[in-house]
Amino acid sequence: MLRRLVLVLAVGAIAVAAANRWSSEAATGPATIRITNKQVRYERVDLGRRGRTPGDTEVIVQLIYNQRVTPRAIGHAELVCTFTLDTSRSCRGTIFLPRGQIVVGGSHRFRGIYALAVLGGTGLYDNARGMVTVTRLGRSPRRELMYFRLAG
Repeated sequence: MLRRLVLVLAVGAIAVAAANRWSSEAATGPATIRITNKQVRYERVDLGRRGRTPGDTEVIVQLIYNQRVTPRAIGHAELVCTFTLDTSRSCRGTIFLPRGQIVVGGSHRFRGIYALAVLGGTGLYDNARGMVTVTRLGRSPRRELMYFRLAG
């Protein structure tokens, strides 16, 4: 009986240690990330009537930079936005960074300044939650500041 109890406790201790190891590697914790992007591709799929109508889609590809670290791109972003009404659009996207990906989504009306929810991520950003505020810095080529506020 004692041997069985020791075995159960040992297995439990190993399981707790393994769970702590896996969760600590992916801890996003309160953090901020300040990066910039440059749009390198833009495609608009015009469905239905000519012009901007509900269901039309934008596909956006951007290079991601952290100028404080290197002048070279550190990753890229892919976003797909679907127009709902007038200039309103519902967007989903993934930001590919060196140590993982951040998934964002939400709706906005103008591309000049908007906020999206951080829905999750992979790698270093596993279980990430929070928001990103995007502010246009330039038009040609389109450049933006992306300021992430991660809660966990």
